[in-house]
Amino acid sequence: MGKKIMVIGAGGMSTAVSLLLHSNGHSVKMWTPFREEADMINTLHEQVQRLPGVKIPEAIVCTTDFEEAARDCDAIVMAPPAQKTRENARRIAEYKKDVKLVITCSKGIEEGTRMILSEVIRQELPDTRVAVLSGPSHAEEMARGIPTVVVAASEDKDAALFAQDLFMSPNFRVYTNTDIVGVELGGALKNIIALCAGISDGLGFGDNTKAALMTRGMLEISRLGIAMGARPETFAGLTGIGDLIVTCTSMHSRNRRAGILIGKGKSVEEALEEVGMVVEGVSTVKPAYELSKEKSVSMPITEEAYNVLFRGKDPRQAVTDLMLRDRKSETGIDDREGWF
Repeated sequence: MGKKIMVIGAGGMSTAVSLLLHSNGHSVKMWTPFREEADMINTLHEQVQRLPGVKIPEAIVCTTDFEEAARDCDAIVMAPPAQKTRENARRIAEYKKDVKLVITCSKGIEEGTRMILSEVIRQELPDTRVAVLSGPSHAEEMARGIPTVVVAASEDKDAALFAQDLFMSPNFRVYTNTDIVGVELGGALKNIIALCAGISDGLGFGDNTKAALMTRGMLEISRLGIAMGARPETFAGLTGIGDLIVTCTSMHSRNRRAGILIGKGKSVEEALEEVGMVVEGVSTVKPAYELSKEKSVSMPITEEAYNVLFRGKDPRQAVTDLMLRDRKSETGIDDREGWF
């Protein structure tokens, strides 16, 4: 039986999840604070800026009236920029106090508090179940029915199963996972590594360099995740290595595209302006760097990304400094008293 779902946002991911939910027989109402977005979707039936050429069924309505969109809904799906999560959770608390489940598709760490997004939502909505939908999932492909596989994560198993049932389809496979911390950190931190992979591309480096960044970057992600209570095996899955691969290698990735521009010599501000969309990796670098210091976790790639973005360090020098770090063993076993 179809459910009534409110989707917060009217960008690429919000539109893609709305299309998925509609195709599964659910009633979908989108909300955006921007009148021009609502008018575009309701009159042109297309997200012209983010998903050109993808038709939106007339049954999917977009409104700027939050209370109207939230009325009688069974669940709320959030897909705005990560740094807007708290603002929207507060809106839910004001207009929809009895919401049973909030599912976030956003990927990031809140600046200032250094909280993962499910923690932000739970802080504002303490009586609401929270789930995360994450994995290698570019909206551009989801919206066109290209087979995609993701994870629905929640500490509440029933919430994860509910989200799985909402989204599961022939073109969209959903696994469940109770390690919400690992799932969220994998989705947030891979954006930093993708930004660095893009910088590497912009500098003219090759596949060898990118493979090294991805591999050592995955180690950094798992180190911080484990220090924050995540399970190691999560980072070998879809929301770890899977999401890292797609974000570091695809031109759909805003993070990689922004990195390429920075590697070619543009300032961070110029790169963000040219990409023209939110680049989550940029806003995730600072809280991730701060968390690494707080937890005493070695994250040299993240630290160099912080130096490039916020301290004006030359990207080429950052790569050189990474390459010339002290000699180490990959396994952590370092005994240099050998035959020599």
